Amino acid sequence: MDITTNYLGLTLKHPLVPSPSPLSYNLDGIRRLEDAGAPAVVMFSLFEEEVQNTSLHFSHALDYGSASTAEASNFFPDIVDFVPPVDRYLQLVSDARSAIDVPLIASLNCTALGQWLEYAALIEAAGANALELNLYDLPTDPYTDGISLESRYVEIVEEVKKQVSIPVAVKLHPFFTSLPNVAHQLANQGGADGLVLFNRFYQPDIDIDAFEVTPGLRLSDSSELRLPLRWTAILYGKVPVDLAITTGIHTHVDLLKAMMVGANIGMVASELLKHGLGRINEIVEDLKIWMEAHEYESVQQMRGSMSYQHIGDPSHFVRANYIQTLGSFRFDPTGQDF
Repeated sequence: MDITTNYLGLTLKHPLVPSPSPLSYNLDGIRRLEDAGAPAVVMFSLFEEEVQNTSLHFSHALDYGSASTAEASNFFPDIVDFVPPVDRYLQLVSDARSAIDVPLIASLNCTALGQWLEYAALIEAAGANALELNLYDLPTDPYTDGISLESRYVEIVEEVKKQVSIPVAVKLHPFFTSLPNVAHQLANQGGADGLVLFNRFYQPDIDIDAFEVTPGLRLSDSSELRLPLRWTAILYGKVPVDLAITTGIHTHVDLLKAMMVGANIGMVASELLKHGLGRINEIVEDLKIWMEAHEYESVQQMRGSMSYQHIGDPSHFVRANYIQTLGSFRFDPTGQDF
């Protein structure tokens, strides 16, 4: 039985890949992921803000006290031990590349164009096999139109592709008027090699006693698979890129569904954070048992078999699902049966 898959030009021993999380924050964590059976490791993100803030802080440190007299030279802060986040990230990429045998995919999280994108080339030079570009942006200006935002995303991908020769995957959110068109632009104009569906927007909460906006984290569950499942099924075969599903993968059933709609890989984090790294091999073994019982010889054999272009009635992925779901609802006034 062949459970290998190809993603971003990389041959992986199976299709269950750990996605960015605290599990890859250090070299020990990255090694543990490989030891637990990960076929590749996607590192946590280097944020645009980290690069920009490092430059500002470093500039401030150099300029601090520069107008003082010579006798006041001790006003200058000691920056000998200052290690910018960018340098730490690049060093981790380099150390991890030397320490593990599986492919290493680095990650950049960004919203705008700028010279900081040149760090993509440094990440490649440090040894990354591929790059995941996380376009996490929440527009708040009512005068910024959707076309401008989408064009900026494409420009960012174009610029990154100019900086590197390694494959680039783009991690998207689902909130576009026409997601297929955005995917088409990113692939054909921007040059993206893969799309990762979807980025989770972590919604803030309100502390009514402290009168503060507070961050909130809720790990995913299998019910969140449905959104990326639908769009992967629709995009498969229409856009010339590899596809990854990164939300809602918790069991071998979830992984099978991801493969059937056309994903090259399923990415997992919440399940590992909840139940440990041993879940990687458990899910893969369950996958093989299911494939053997259903006489599948390879993952590639099932890939896309339940996509929009291959099922008998593709309307199930669009309005038919909406109509049938509402039509199946029966209200019980006693509240006992819905």
